[in-house]
Amino acid sequence: MGYPVISLLFITRLSTCNMARDYVDEDISRALTLHSDYYTDSNLFEDIKKSFANHWHFAIHDSEFKDCNVIPLERMGVLINDEIILTKSENYNCLSNVCTHRAMLLIEEKCHTSRIQCPYHGRTFDLNGKFLKMPKFENVANFPSADDNLNKFEFKNWKNLFFINNVDNDFEGFINAINERVGWMDIENFEYEQSKDRSHLINANWALYVDNYLEGFHIPYVHGDLNKIIEYDSYKTELFSNGVLQIGLAKSGELCFDLPQESPDYGLNIAAYYFWVFPNMMFNFYPWGLSVNIVLPLDKSHSKILYRGYVGNRNLLGKGAGGDLDKVEEEDQKIVESVQLGVNSKSYVRGRYSPEKELGVHHFHRLLTNSLK
Repeated sequence: MGYPVISLLFITRLSTCNMARDYVDEDISRALTLHSDYYTDSNLFEDIKKSFANHWHFAIHDSEFKDCNVIPLERMGVLINDEIILTKSENYNCLSNVCTHRAMLLIEEKCHTSRIQCPYHGRTFDLNGKFLKMPKFENVANFPSADDNLNKFEFKNWKNLFFINNVDNDFEGFINAINERVGWMDIENFEYEQSKDRSHLINANWALYVDNYLEGFHIPYVHGDLNKIIEYDSYKTELFSNGVLQIGLAKSGELCFDLPQESPDYGLNIAAYYFWVFPNMMFNFYPWGLSVNIVLPLDKSHSKILYRGYVGNRNLLGKGAGGDLDKVEEEDQKIVESVQLGVNSKSYVRGRYSPEKELGVHHFHRLLTNSLK
């Protein structure tokens, strides 16, 4: 008869332990950083990864349709557990990339086509996802039905940047902070630059990559060349409801934006705007255009980082804070892989924040822990 009491006490202690582990004080001066479990625990990783499906995710810029009208987005299988394609005909469509017959993936590479045909058994759809025909199904009862069409997903177009969601979330709230700060840019006419595509596999938890991105604290110690361009002591961090903006001010004589009067930052020598949007997107605006980082969580100790580039001014490529991005990425990856080894050490559980330099990291940790409640 004593066993149930012992079990209840054990559960109570476990629950109290988890509450402490998952708590990040709103006062950064008192707060402890994320518990190491967030970077090392497989079950916690899976819970976090499932939550990714509840958020908007960046897809493409419209200029990627230049030489095609169907684009598969294989990364969405990782992010929202759905295989997705984008199509462009008389309108845009965000469709399932899974055949409604036997679940074969329909499109593997970008292409230009007037219809979508399954390579397995020939089932065919139009670019709106409507079922057209299927061989050897003449005698199937109640066929076709609406279930034979491809599933459609919610998507939004902001200045020719497309975002996808499979739940009904507020897009205006999602994009508002970026729109207010850089909506003056001619992003609609940026051009996709395939030569800037990158895919990096790193031996680190996805959240460590985000941690590192969200503070300029490490710039003098890790990014020597970038530190020569950006005013470290003037580096600014601003928080908004679903993300963080970091502003790098250019040193005298270095490349900066020619800001219009309608910009909230008119008169400042800004070298770069670094936006992170929860949970895994980075939008890096430079005088030459936009570089996007997309962080894919693979497992508790491995991630994939995708880079995409969209150019507004080709004459400025390779210059300023957005110059040698490959070198900066290599330096960052070396750091986060080393930190991954550290958080796996029994000697480390959690640390403290610098109120001056780690506001963005603290905000991320609060958003992450709150998203799991």
